[in-house]
Amino acid sequence: MNDLDRMNEILSKKLSEIHLLPRGQTLSGVVVSNRAKNTVVVLREIVRKIPKYNRYMRSRSKIHAHVPDGVSIQQGDVVEIRETRKISKTKSWIVTKILKRGEIREITQS
Repeated sequence: MNDLDRMNEILSKKLSEIHLLPRGQTLSGVVVSNRAKNTVVVLREIVRKIPKYNRYMRSRSKIHAHVPDGVSIQQGDVVEIRETRKISKTKSWIVTKILKRGEIREITQS
């Protein structure tokens, strides 16, 4: 059992212990910040087709997600997040799974 499987097992146990039931949408994205306590910022890149111009538009959104105690997530990790009840002013998502460990990469602002 590698580190990723062990972390996902710990994460699923922690989710069952706390009273935050994931419901609603499921998204995935790259962690760009993990500085706040029990919070990560997940960058989600969206590509939409605009039929009128037959072109694609790329946009980004940053989502604040809750991380249970005892789970370590670094910048560059690809995570799955699910919607839950409001936790704070900006957090209404919770990390449910770490999909891939990644290297830290620089995110350019556009």
